[in-house]
Amino acid sequence: MQALRFHAAKDLRIEDVPLPSDPAPDQVIIENRFCGICGTDLHEYAYGPIFIPKEPHPFTKASGPQVLGHEFGGVVKAVGSDVRHVKPGDRVSVQPLIMPRVGDYYAERGLFHLSSQLALAGLSWNSGGMAEAALLYDYNVQPIPDDLSDEEAALIEPTAVAVYACDRAGVTAGASVLVTGAGPIGMLTLMAARAAGATQLVVSDVNDTRLDMARQTIPDLITINPKGQSVGDVVRAHTEGGVGCDVAIECVGNEHALKACADAVRKQGVVVQTGLHPGENPLNWFDVTFKDIDIRGSWAYPTHYWPRVARLIASGQIPAKKIVTKFISLSEAVAEGFDQLLDPAGRHLKIMIDLSR
Repeated sequence: MQALRFHAAKDLRIEDVPLPSDPAPDQVIIENRFCGICGTDLHEYAYGPIFIPKEPHPFTKASGPQVLGHEFGGVVKAVGSDVRHVKPGDRVSVQPLIMPRVGDYYAERGLFHLSSQLALAGLSWNSGGMAEAALLYDYNVQPIPDDLSDEEAALIEPTAVAVYACDRAGVTAGASVLVTGAGPIGMLTLMAARAAGATQLVVSDVNDTRLDMARQTIPDLITINPKGQSVGDVVRAHTEGGVGCDVAIECVGNEHALKACADAVRKQGVVVQTGLHPGENPLNWFDVTFKDIDIRGSWAYPTHYWPRVARLIASGQIPAKKIVTKFISLSEAVAEGFDQLLDPAGRHLKIMIDLSR
């Protein structure tokens, strides 16, 4: 079968690899339908290997050329003898986190996403979404409702990141929320905040094209370009009493964006860090203390979120498909996908690979 594999930074290749067969008792083979290109995939392409293991992964033993893609779904083709929750022909979404189910402190407490031996399909496993088929564990394969499209099934993973960020922030009805970064995760986080009841949404980004797309996608959104405006000043000007927003969620992984969140949030507000920072970044800890604010991390998502997020998308509460700006074939993935998304002009949000093309 055809698969897109990472070999090194700026070295992605469409290659023939063996089609998965003979699943173990607790495994499932799916025919992939759609796969999104994630910011993590882009970082691997531009600067990797980062999450892709240089040595065999301690749990999965994966190493070497890696089939990319962890935002995907498809149709079940074969199941192992112990699999009961899906059968051949079922449409599914892939929850890509892979980890020990026993013998791990966090996994045994249901916090699978915090496992110290965590791996991901499409980054540190022998299969991924940017291929014609994938081999996965039974817990990775989640059936989807009839009113969820195949394209939307591939959007559950990034939407789960956004929903968890809002949960970590404690977004409630009537809240005012700042999101830094108008990329795919930032846009989904705005949608998730609105679904949670937030009534005032603000987004900041240095890319005017993305700010335009954000305004077109989300009604009544306040947009800020920090190149010409102070994020904190604009947020305070739009909040009751001029005190700042209740919640600020950083979706960039950028020092200036994090500082803007801490500045813009009100006293006793909450800052949630969702974007991955490449290194240590300074923060004014006097202000953190003086303002009595909470700063919380948000890593991936609890794996049990899948049915909840699927319902949010299927119901229209989170119109996730609005972030998809282009569909391409696997053969076009590098030139029309990865390279396009790395274009500083930022003309696209989410580019999705259609494996049926």
